[in-house]
Amino acid sequence: MSAPVSTSPLPAFSALHARRVPGDFLDCYSVASPLSPRAAAEIITDFPGWAQGLLRLRRLITTPFGLDNDGPEAPDRVGIFPVESETDTELVAGFDDKHLNFRVSVTSHQGRVTLATWVEPHNIGGRIYLAAIMPFHILISRNALARVAAHPLSGQTA
Repeated sequence: MSAPVSTSPLPAFSALHARRVPGDFLDCYSVASPLSPRAAAEIITDFPGWAQGLLRLRRLITTPFGLDNDGPEAPDRVGIFPVESETDTELVAGFDDKHLNFRVSVTSHQGRVTLATWVEPHNIGGRIYLAAIMPFHILISRNALARVAAHPLSGQTA
């Protein structure tokens, strides 16, 4: 059985602290795993088929509104997300769009991998979008960390 995914505080060293202001969205989950931030981020962004289907549906729904589905060109990406910064303990990826800015942070510290998502809605459209995707975001985030925990190098079994 894989290790449980738990809600956790944003690690004190995370670059996301510098972005947070009142009214922003932030959630954070963690799991026991010795993987590096890059290795964990690669697993996290290798979405299973059901999540890929949700992303295709998102693309169909949001394209008429001019929302960016791919992000800006970037020399480095994890999955669909442009990498903004990377250290030995944290990888931050994401981009700014007209309805909201978002970043995901994957940290590795003291045998735990943490996945945090920060969102800064710009307008009512961003707040509506965030509310609409929230159940799916939670499901995808928790599943992603369960897959990190189940990775053979994490020492857990699925």
